[in-house]
Amino acid sequence: MVYPLDYFQHRHDCKFKQTERAQRIQDLTSYHGSFTSSERNVLSKPIEELVQDVHKQVLQPIDILRAYGKAALKAHTKANCLTEIMISSAEKWTTDGSINMKGPLAGIPISLKDSIVVGGYDTSVGYSKNVGNKGEKDGAMVRILKDAGAVPYVKTNLPITLLSFESTNDLWGRCTNPHNNKYSPGGSTGGEAALLAAGGGRIGIGSDVAGSVRAPAHFSGIYSLRCSTGRWPKNGMVTSMPGQEGIPSVFSPMTRTLEDLSYFTKSMIGMKPWKYDHSVHPIPWRDDVSKEFQEKKKFRIGVLRTDGVVDPSPACARAVDEVVAALRKEGHEIIDVNPPSPYEALVIASQLLNADGCKTFKSFFRTGEWEDSGARQMSFLMGLPSPFKYVYYLWVKYVRRDDIWAGLIRNWSEKSAYEQWKLVTKREAYKAKFHDWWEQEAKIDFMITPPNATPAVPHDGMKEAVSSCGYTFLFNLLDYTCGILPITHVDKALDQLPSDFSIKKLNGVAQGAYKLYDATAMHGLPVAVQIVGQRLEEEKVLAVMQRVEDALGDEKYRLMDID
Repeated sequence: MVYPLDYFQHRHDCKFKQTERAQRIQDLTSYHGSFTSSERNVLSKPIEELVQDVHKQVLQPIDILRAYGKAALKAHTKANCLTEIMISSAEKWTTDGSINMKGPLAGIPISLKDSIVVGGYDTSVGYSKNVGNKGEKDGAMVRILKDAGAVPYVKTNLPITLLSFESTNDLWGRCTNPHNNKYSPGGSTGGEAALLAAGGGRIGIGSDVAGSVRAPAHFSGIYSLRCSTGRWPKNGMVTSMPGQEGIPSVFSPMTRTLEDLSYFTKSMIGMKPWKYDHSVHPIPWRDDVSKEFQEKKKFRIGVLRTDGVVDPSPACARAVDEVVAALRKEGHEIIDVNPPSPYEALVIASQLLNADGCKTFKSFFRTGEWEDSGARQMSFLMGLPSPFKYVYYLWVKYVRRDDIWAGLIRNWSEKSAYEQWKLVTKREAYKAKFHDWWEQEAKIDFMITPPNATPAVPHDGMKEAVSSCGYTFLFNLLDYTCGILPITHVDKALDQLPSDFSIKKLNGVAQGAYKLYDATAMHGLPVAVQIVGQRLEEEKVLAVMQRVEDALGDEKYRLMDID
């Protein structure tokens, strides 16, 4: 049913928020213009050094805020990455006792995905219906940050529904990739990735349910760590799918450098987040684990070359090859692995994530509100009457002879509690099977995989690529700790498809991904690898990421320059 008044309220609220954002930016007169030499000095320093400067009173927190506030506004001009501009409030927080300037993050500006609750500001998550929902108090994440000395200063763009590798909505507009504005910076934490890649911040916090901090890091050329559930706070957030626990979402850090990622993660866990959030396990930072993997002489490393659904594109395969070559040169043992079917995991995870029949994320829409093209594809298939869906399944399986796509759509329907419990049983059996494979058969220290089959998708590309998330989604189902390490850029001379490549021979999921792959158009876009540990292995994964980057030496990734 169409509600005209609902549509007009939607348009009114979108205009209100965009005008409010523009006015807040305009009012920050001292944050416009070129960087001073002292601001450039601030922007060049790792956060650990900045914290030391604040502790020694060599630097004032307001000086760091002004440098990064100015950088954030410049990044926003390039990528439309910001939502709530909190800089004016942040100025007050640095002096009114709201923030502990003796903490391990003293004076460090932190950007936040729009879904994180900050007292006095809306948490819209891209839905106009949420305009005006500001609460009085900070959520648990922000309370920890302030107690650690961090200064929340901006919130960042995301996709409506939070179920996309793009970051677009009617409320805030389209976020673009700083490397190429025709491409997405990723999603759902795309605004964070764009801000950090463009140098508008050093640290941000996002969330990940199918790759939502990892795909943006890969697409945009930054670092991220997908923490296991229970290692990082999750309360004090607004989501598009409250109550969805079949594949739990986790909040996790994203940074501009690996050094900052390690320091920030250690600092946050050192704050004993379980005292703020009941969902966090009381596991302190384990220096002994970090030291073990910093010093281990020889690793046994598993390399996942393909998930069996969408083979990695030449650019993504090359990034994996470069890392493997560097590690082999250092004498580590490299084996290609064939774990329990990632496709099986994709089928289970996709049905668990959407067991409600896509009803929850759609319940927040207003009349006429734009819907992400990938989410629209999912909800369209979900809403097809059963006889039509079954005929479509038969046509895909027996006429197109595409078992992969047919298997994904076969039971694509709203689940009863009975059916969901059966899926959870399958999930747990798969996790046990994967654990046994890792420990008893592969016997590896860690795994290297592509983060996605392709680099960044072009805008509106999720209509085609909605199901090609297997390289990240697999590890959400397993709840494994994963890090993203930028490695290289797409090279139009090195990364073309082979002359005998035929998209018609691919399954439906792979076709959707490869329709978007164009090495010439993508030239210069970042390409990363994914470093995978097992559950609750954040210390180990970060140590291994550093070992990999050290092995790359002078060939390691170069960050985008700050304008």
